[in-house]
Amino acid sequence: MSKTAFVFPGQGSQSVGMLADVLGSENVARDTFNEASEVLGYDLTQLVLNGPEDQLNQTEFTQPALVTASITFWRLALDRGIARPEIVAGHSLGEYSALVASEVIDFRDAVSLVQKRGQFMQSAVPVGEGGMAAILGLEDEQVVAICNDCTEGDSLVQAANFNATGQIVIAGRMDALQRAIEKCKASGAKRAMPLAVSAPFHSRMMVPAAQRMSDELARVAFSAPVIPVIQNVDADFETSPDQIRENLVKQMSEAVLWTDTIKRMSSEGVSHVVECGPGNVLSGLNKRINRDLVSLTINSLDSLTNIAGEC
Repeated sequence: MSKTAFVFPGQGSQSVGMLADVLGSENVARDTFNEASEVLGYDLTQLVLNGPEDQLNQTEFTQPALVTASITFWRLALDRGIARPEIVAGHSLGEYSALVASEVIDFRDAVSLVQKRGQFMQSAVPVGEGGMAAILGLEDEQVVAICNDCTEGDSLVQAANFNATGQIVIAGRMDALQRAIEKCKASGAKRAMPLAVSAPFHSRMMVPAAQRMSDELARVAFSAPVIPVIQNVDADFETSPDQIRENLVKQMSEAVLWTDTIKRMSSEGVSHVVECGPGNVLSGLNKRINRDLVSLTINSLDSLTNIAGEC
């Protein structure tokens, strides 16, 4: 019997004006954003609808905005009787949304946690000292080897996101990152380009942020998942609340294994993957990983209506 998985997006899917249709008409959406605003201490609805864009794109604001947006669509889907999926997962930040959906953590706790997560990640590395780059058209092993070759002591670069076949994001100190970009180009990469991010996420440079996050996670109650969840660090299921918490700490300084996550879903009999949250970044990646999967999105009122008959 075929299965459905829900996946939740991470940073990069945000935009000013997102959710305008649902916030304008759906009480569930307004209530969810009001709940988040109470936790955050500022009006998240106004920030999402009206900006300013540079503030929304700051990590400490982006992270709670995207978790709130994704859980809004999750709640709207359940409200409309769309069947709960058999599996959930989230890309990087999106893992917190997946854990809310699987009832591992409370929504309000998740909003508070990702606000701190954004603050810790940004403060771990001064702006300009680290960055990220997308590498297209090389094998995973080639990119990993190039990163190893370009790392010299504390001047490190490493694979950060295994997003899809032939599509990897690397992260590290700017000098090492630039060396890796040039070497990837020389090795035949179709593209090797710096990304507009403010820190080297999912690299060892995030260890100080992960240590601070560990203390925050220890203060929050975790439960066993009611929907099986695949985590980023090992592309595997976990049922232990303590191990789930520990994997969230590791996730900050280790690579996101998204390609393996989607492959694991396929091996478990998943036929439909629903991206629940703003944008459609994950749907594009998932098609590159496995073209046999049916990729769907829940990111607007219209999509909620259309998806009801699909899964």
